[in-house]
Amino acid sequence: MSPLSRPSRFRRIGLCVATGALAAVTAAAPALAADPHPVDHRGEAHTSAPASDELSASALQREHEARQEAQTQNQAKPQAPKKTYKGRVIAKPYLLLRDKPTRSSKVVGSVKYGTVVKIFCKTTGDNVDGNDRWYLLTDGTWAWGSARYIENIGAAPRFC
Repeated sequence: MSPLSRPSRFRRIGLCVATGALAAVTAAAPALAADPHPVDHRGEAHTSAPASDELSASALQREHEARQEAQTQNQAKPQAPKKTYKGRVIAKPYLLLRDKPTRSSKVVGSVKYGTVVKIFCKTTGDNVDGNDRWYLLTDGTWAWGSARYIENIGAAPRFC
């Protein structure tokens, strides 16, 4: 066998190292996938961008109600009131409200033109006439309305 056809010692070592690294990554992948909220070195849970299923109005409502319940149990320390956001519906004759911030999601209600609505938060969703923002409205039912058809009264809402 000629010296050129035989793999060098360094090439064989590099191949072994690469194979070992691949095996380590493959072995660690199921452990990483099993933990949906990995913790960094400071002990804080990572938050990722919510999936479309996590943006359902009912899920955000349950989360909000759980936070309110926790706050009522911890009334010992006074807290500043939460900022409320408002907007006026500018869609004629009415704005369709949806269960997710998408144009294809289920219609759960409507709001007439000119109505002032309470806004909990905003997120990005389907683009409606050049505007991809959607507001989560808290008047009676928790539902999403396109920000394209809601004019802010005062400050713009915070992100969800």
